[in-house]
Amino acid sequence: MKKILLILGIVISTFTLAQKKPTLFLIGDSTMSNKDNPDKNPEHGWGQVLGQFMTNGIEIQNHAMNGRSSKSFRTEGRWDKVEKQLKKGDFVIIQFGHNDQKLKDSTKFTNPHTQYRANLERYVNETRAKGATPILMTSITRRNFNENGVLIDTHTDYPLMVRLVADDMKVAFVDMQLLTEQIEIAAGPEKSKLLHLHFKAGENPYYDKDKADDTHLSRLGAETVAKLAVKDLKKLKTGLEKYIK
Repeated sequence: MKKILLILGIVISTFTLAQKKPTLFLIGDSTMSNKDNPDKNPEHGWGQVLGQFMTNGIEIQNHAMNGRSSKSFRTEGRWDKVEKQLKKGDFVIIQFGHNDQKLKDSTKFTNPHTQYRANLERYVNETRAKGATPILMTSITRRNFNENGVLIDTHTDYPLMVRLVADDMKVAFVDMQLLTEQIEIAAGPEKSKLLHLHFKAGENPYYDKDKADDTHLSRLGAETVAKLAVKDLKKLKTGLEKYIK
C-alpha cells in the first residue's frame, strides 16, 4: 500500500509540475516561422531555432506562419488557437509588419496608424486578460543596401507603431529592427548575404535556379537573430529570463 501511495504521489507531483510549466507562444510571419524539411531547406525562421537558447523549463509553441499579417493571423483563427491555451505565467512574443504592408492584398494589408496599431493593442489586451505577458517586437530589417552601401529601411511607419504601443501600454519591447540593422551594417553588403538566402543555380540542391532573397533567413541568419532576441529578452526582467540559457 505504501508503494502504491508513493507512486501515486510521484505521478501527482509530476502532473502538477507539468501543469505549472509556462509556455512561450510566438505569433508572427515567415521571418519567425518553422520551415518544412529543416535538414535540407536552407531557409529558417528565427523562432525555429529559439529553443536551443532556452532551458527545458519552458515550452515553446511557434505559431508564426508564412505570409501572415496582424490582420490575417486573427481572421484565419490562428490567434484563437493560441488564446484558448493561454494561462497565467505564459508569454507571447508578437512580431508582425512585413505582410501588413501588402497594398495589393486586402486580406493582409493594414494601415499602420489605425488598423495595425489597433491589432497590436488587441493582442496585448487579450494576452494580459489571460494573465500572460505580452512582448512586442519590431520586424527584422530587410537586407536592402543601395549603391553606396547604405542600408535603406523598407518598413515605413510599422516599426514606429510598435514602439508607440509598447510605450503607451507599458509593454515589454525588443527593437529587432534596430538590432538586425546593426548586424547587417556590420556585415556589409557582401557578407550580409550569408544571413539570407543567396545561391547560384546548382550551388544548393534545394534551389535549381538562382536565389536572391533579402528578407528571409539562412540558418546562420536565424541563429544570429535568435541570439540577438534572447540577449535583449534577458534584460527585460519579465520572468522569461529564468528560462534563457
